[in-house]
Amino acid sequence: MTSQRFASVWDAIEDTPAEAENMKLRSALMDAIEDAIKAKGWTQAEAAKALGVTQPRVSALMRGKIGMFSLDSLINMLTALGLKLDIRISDAA
Repeated sequence: MTSQRFASVWDAIEDTPAEAENMKLRSALMDAIEDAIKAKGWTQAEAAKALGVTQPRVSALMRGKIGMFSLDSLINMLTALGLKLDIRISDAA
């Protein structure tokens, strides 16, 4: 049996390259939001208030429930934290 190598776990488990790319982006945004919340020393309730979401929503984010979050909702949270998203587009290799 030959083993196949993937650049990302998302490339291995998603059905299409587009789905894998979407998951990579959501994962990166979730990591950035979680890092910002931790850096501010906020409780989940404090984070929820600042982000304009419920505490259970913050809990889901902190537990990595990626399927519960769209790119739009994550960008809104990032912006609420005073963070800026820069996009770089390159050819797929």
